Amino acid sequence: MIMNQEPTEQELMAEFTRQAPDVLGQVMAKLRAVTAQQGQAIRDLSTTSPFDLTGLDPHGPGAFPLLPTPGQYGTPAVSPAGTSAAPPILPGTPPAGEGASTSPNPADPGAAPATAAAESTTSTPAEPPEEPKSLEELLADLDSLIGLQSVKDEIHRQSAILRIQGLRHKAGLKDPTVTRHLVFVGNPGTGKTTVARLVAGIYRALGLLSKGHLTEVDRSELVAGYLGQTAIKTAEVVEKAAGGVLFIDEAYSLSGDQYGLECVNTLVKEMEDRRGDLVVIVAGYPGPMAGFIAENPGLESRFRTTITFPDYSDDELVQIFCSMAAEADFDVPEESVRAFRAVLALQLRDENFGNGRFARNTFEAAISGMAWRLKDVQDPTLEQLRTILPQDIVPASQKNDPDEPVSDASH
Repeated sequence: MIMNQEPTEQELMAEFTRQAPDVLGQVMAKLRAVTAQQGQAIRDLSTTSPFDLTGLDPHGPGAFPLLPTPGQYGTPAVSPAGTSAAPPILPGTPPAGEGASTSPNPADPGAAPATAAAESTTSTPAEPPEEPKSLEELLADLDSLIGLQSVKDEIHRQSAILRIQGLRHKAGLKDPTVTRHLVFVGNPGTGKTTVARLVAGIYRALGLLSKGHLTEVDRSELVAGYLGQTAIKTAEVVEKAAGGVLFIDEAYSLSGDQYGLECVNTLVKEMEDRRGDLVVIVAGYPGPMAGFIAENPGLESRFRTTITFPDYSDDELVQIFCSMAAEADFDVPEESVRAFRAVLALQLRDENFGNGRFARNTFEAAISGMAWRLKDVQDPTLEQLRTILPQDIVPASQKNDPDEPVSDASH
């Protein structure tokens, strides 16, 4: 009895080598057939579809592994005779009979809803963004502000320094590091926020900031209620301000507790990480701000320029009051100007005095006083609607009750 022996590994390898060319030939033949079928299908689709895929390598990057089913994803369905069937329903388009018509005939009443739907879904072209102002225009806006001559001079000086620094950098020259962060000190209502907004635009025009917007915050928007959250909250504010100016009003309120310290430490790190596209301006009363900067070495090394905003003089406040009135289409005759000066003379000019805010509040109170004065006039004239009289002008804090007569502040 002869036992069948299992083929050895060498015999199996020899048999595989003998049959391999035939097997490979069969595989390649099937692959060519499949490729030819796909190419024909693509050519058929290209005759009815705006998407010509004949030049697409089916094995290249971006090639789809499977052809779409006719009618799927907006591909026109092709009948056996080669004619297009009814248009497919695109994703998000209501079916026929539900607010859209498939009739191509404009005279068909059913075509009207489709036209209306097309018009309603057509997006209105967005208005082009407003062209940012040039450096010359922004400096002119700065110079047009009432008063603040020392502030204007310092901003002009900083602009010149940073402009030359930028030109030296472009020329490949070495230049000393000039900090762009600023400290604004002064009493309320002296124009600090207005100037900070102009600084943001000026720095953008100089190529130092990418956006040039102003983000104004105070302690409440930087400090959280729990340790560890303040760092996150501060970082989020800085992210919003990136590309522009972060303006922190009453920044000295960040002194004195661990929450404020966490905010300051985070702020210092963010200023370093984003030093190429972020400017920070801290503002507040002169005394407290000096202590705030001095107590943190990280701040002291970054805020080297302090700009002092002086209080407005009486003449400057009169100009502010009259300019607000003119912009709002009101007339302020000379006797009303004297009434405003009389009210102004009664004010205590300490750190709590509102400066420009006082002028604005008094103007708004005058509008209220005029309205009350004309309450019984059925058809006031244009002159009456425009003219602020002396009896209309009282300090906003002393605005009379509507049931009380308005006093003449000029007396």
